[in-house]
Amino acid sequence: MTQQTLKKGRLRKLRHHPLAMISLWVLAALYMSALFAGFLAPYHFDHEDRAASYAPPTKIRMIDEEGHLRWPFIYKTSFTFDEYYNRVYVEDTTIRYPVRLLVRGDQYRLFGVFPSRIHLFGVEGDARLYLWGADSRGRDLFSRVLYGGQISLSIGLVGVAISLVIGLTVGGISGYFGGRTDTLLMRVSEILMVIPGFYLMLALRSVFSYSLNSVQMYFMIVFIMSFIGWPGIARVVRGMAISLREREFVLAARTLGVPRMKIIFRHILPHTFSYVVVAASISVPGYILGESALSLLGLGIQDPYASWGNLLSEAMAVSQIRFHPWVLIPGVFIFLTVMAYNLLGDGLRDVYDPKRQVVRR
Repeated sequence: MTQQTLKKGRLRKLRHHPLAMISLWVLAALYMSALFAGFLAPYHFDHEDRAASYAPPTKIRMIDEEGHLRWPFIYKTSFTFDEYYNRVYVEDTTIRYPVRLLVRGDQYRLFGVFPSRIHLFGVEGDARLYLWGADSRGRDLFSRVLYGGQISLSIGLVGVAISLVIGLTVGGISGYFGGRTDTLLMRVSEILMVIPGFYLMLALRSVFSYSLNSVQMYFMIVFIMSFIGWPGIARVVRGMAISLREREFVLAARTLGVPRMKIIFRHILPHTFSYVVVAASISVPGYILGESALSLLGLGIQDPYASWGNLLSEAMAVSQIRFHPWVLIPGVFIFLTVMAYNLLGDGLRDVYDPKRQVVRR
């Protein structure tokens, strides 16, 4: 069976795994929304209006007060206080604000490079469009969730990529060389694995200054997550390398005088690809949850920058959830992402599991 035929067979099996395919499309939609967040979001992530603190989701209407069908529009809202001194938002029905496509608004950089002011939709004038309500500072939650996905989703991918590089390298060297090298590297990885990951993450975070800017904070979180994530990968790869180093193609390369590091990276590690694919898909949720936990506790991404973790921090009080339930929406996105990655990982495990392939032949 050629490699091309094997790849086609795996893709065909993956297509017949409904939960994995649904998860793949959900993840594709999430990453595309994060990639085009500036264009899809009607406002910048730090565009605030203190007079609209915890404003409820805006009602988009198509029928005016006289019963006529019109292009989608909204009414401007303002607040008053009830007898318990709680804010109550009311609509001013005297002026309609049409919801327009491709409107000019806050400036952003598409893909972080190209400056633009064109947004997919929005309203003109002094009205505010809150699809999913506003936060405590009157910032559009829909826009902040999209921008937050850029940080939360990318931290998972970057962190896993770094952990895989470290884990593959350490595991390959440990399994191929054996002896004292194997003993030293595995003891180090075991020490890291013994310490509970969350507490190790908090301990590492306390080492760094709390005055870091957003870019430094981002890379600091990536470093912490990668540091605690590679030992498990290294141990599995080490076991695979021990079995692969006695295979004929490795012995032949050794006989021909190929350098040992080249044997590891050219002949042993590529044969761990099936494990790497599954491990990466299952590991990403842990990185997203780790970043969310740090940000939720105020130790991660700091306001005004948005991540799903620090957005969810406004839902820490029961009273906020009771009166402003839309603050839980970032948690829904965390849940969807974690579930999608786990279901996709299950599908990939079924596709790449050699025991299942042997049974079916």
